[in-house]
Amino acid sequence: MFHALADPTRRAMVRQLSSGKRTVTELAQPYAMSLAAASKHLKVLEGAGLVQREVQGRVHHCSLDQRPLVRALTWIRSYTDFWDERLDVLDDLLNERTGNEAADERD
Repeated sequence: MFHALADPTRRAMVRQLSSGKRTVTELAQPYAMSLAAASKHLKVLEGAGLVQREVQGRVHHCSLDQRPLVRALTWIRSYTDFWDERLDVLDDLLNERTGNEAADERD
C-alpha cells in the first residue's frame, strides 16, 4: 500500500475517490495522460487493495476501499507511544545539556 501511495498521481486519484465513485476517464481527466496510463495507476492501487473496479459495458467505475488505509493508520499509531517516549528522552537530554552549558558560561 505504501508503494502504491508513493506516487503523487495515485495519491491524487485516491483523494478524488474519497468523495465517491469515478470512472477511469474522470480520474485521468486532470492529468495529461492516456486512459491506458491511468488504468496502470489504478491497477497498482487495486493491487494494494485501495481501489475496486466495477465494469459496466465499456465503462469502468472505480471506488475507494478505505480498509487498507485504516489498517495502515492503526499500524502507524502503534508507534506513537514509542516515538513520544524517545522524543521525551531527547528533549530531557537537550534541556540538561543546555542547562549545563549555561552553568559553565556563568562560572
